[in-house]
Amino acid sequence: MATQLVTTAAELREASARLLGQKAGRSQGLVPTMGALHEGHARLARTAVEQNDVVVASIFVNPLQFGDAVDLDRYPRTLDADLALLEEQGVDLVFAPPVEEVYPGGEPLVRVTAGSLGEKWEGASRPGHFDGALTVVAKLLHYCIPGSGLPPAGAFASGGGGLPAYRAYFGQKDAQQLALVRRMVADLNFPVEIVAVPTVRSEDGLALSSRNRFLSAEEREAALVLSRALRLLAERATAHQPLDLESARAMVESQSLVGLDYFDVVDPLTLEPLAENCRKVPFRGEGLALIAAKVGPVRLIDNVPLSS
Repeated sequence: MATQLVTTAAELREASARLLGQKAGRSQGLVPTMGALHEGHARLARTAVEQNDVVVASIFVNPLQFGDAVDLDRYPRTLDADLALLEEQGVDLVFAPPVEEVYPGGEPLVRVTAGSLGEKWEGASRPGHFDGALTVVAKLLHYCIPGSGLPPAGAFASGGGGLPAYRAYFGQKDAQQLALVRRMVADLNFPVEIVAVPTVRSEDGLALSSRNRFLSAEEREAALVLSRALRLLAERATAHQPLDLESARAMVESQSLVGLDYFDVVDPLTLEPLAENCRKVPFRGEGLALIAAKVGPVRLIDNVPLSS
């Protein structure tokens, strides 16, 4: 069945309910995106299709996430190619609303705030970014609740109350966003299960990103130092060696085309830096190595889970 494109919340609710009825569906998945899709998004969509009877992907370039109007205007819009990619994965519905549909009265006066968890790392470099991201994710999660209307109290992701199970899929590459979405869903009792999908990388190790297209050949080669430094930490953690973050950071800083923003090892849930002993004594437990840098004019982020 061909993927159906809808542009309003009303159309989405009607189409979702119809498809669930036709398929006698017991589960619905949502893949939120901003378009300019690549293989990383394709993996999100395939995972959702494998786990759900009906799958919705959203394509919406959210203005609240951009502090710079030039950056917003520059963000690639490739709707036809995105639709083709999503159809190849078996996605049932694509929700691609105009800005006026999502924010009918202009920018919202009331927003979801990321709090202290959204003020560090990416939040420190992009003030307000996560407030904008959580606000639109909250709206998308509500738009895509299976069927029509909100569920009764207690009918959450398990499909309780006779409702289909509801899942939303996010990439591990945006680790801070993932942590914040999980916290929002838990704190505000959203009726959805958040599913994390591992980062997809090109053969040379660079994490896939819609921004990679803006790198020159020389800049792309320089950007590989980010994944090499992360891989070094992962190898040391697996081998129960000291992480020696300082030497890994020096590796990145030695690349002249790369301007390092941050590089640290944090708790996967709280994103607080781990104790100093994880750097000087053999690593034990679980961690998350985070890195962000500008390569030429392009800002890139990456991360890797650490486990001893």
